[in-house]
Amino acid sequence: MSEPTVLVERRDDGVVVVTLNRPAARNAVNVELAAALVDAMVACQNARCIVITGSDPAFCAGLDLRNLGTDRLADLAPFVKAVATSAVPTIAAVNGPAVTGGFEVALACDFIVASERARFADTHVRVGVYPGPVLIDLPRRVGMARAREMSMTGNFVDADTAWRIGLANHVVPHADLLSSALDLACAIAEQDPTMIATMRRDWDETGALPLHDARRRHNEIATESGFSGVVSDTLREHMSAVVTRAHEQSAGEARDRAAL
Repeated sequence: MSEPTVLVERRDDGVVVVTLNRPAARNAVNVELAAALVDAMVACQNARCIVITGSDPAFCAGLDLRNLGTDRLADLAPFVKAVATSAVPTIAAVNGPAVTGGFEVALACDFIVASERARFADTHVRVGVYPGPVLIDLPRRVGMARAREMSMTGNFVDADTAWRIGLANHVVPHADLLSSALDLACAIAEQDPTMIATMRRDWDETGALPLHDARRRHNEIATESGFSGVVSDTLREHMSAVVTRAHEQSAGEARDRAAL
């Protein structure tokens, strides 16, 4: 029996790791993988945070043009949409090349943590396929001019450049990629899931609005969700945890500097 094309690991802390698992094909998407990723995303909607990564050496090489499993792209399950519409926060742990459809999966996540081996490219025009959601998502990450350059040239961007232009939030040693992404996922999983969900809705609805309209809609969302007012007792209740977290992070940063 062949190994599943998508692996799902549920952790006790509410975090789920979803791994694209066709390493011999550089995790390229075919009919089976597309359907498996959609199924995995649906099954993991009771998690607190989802980390999506790939089996080395790649994150995802895009569509498997040699073995797609269908003659029509429309027959593929909507794997990018399944990630983009997840009600659970998602982090892309990009361990290697993320190309075209694979790049769109990474962009569909809330943010990207990249291995030093990560590379990103939108090669739609080079294979003669009109780009999908990358045309919407990429400019919102890196700005219109850089997005146009990437999508019109099909050129690759390395990990350091991805960090510099705001495509990746972090670049870490390859061996530390999953642990780094999981640390961030655990920090998200610790929070009130209703508030996290409302924040994500707020960003989605206000991100492209003019400033005045965005502030108005933000206030409406906060009120509709019951977050328009915070009493002092609630602040006092959580303040000690915030202070403890700040001290822990400061101590960790000092240890990291000492190790350099």
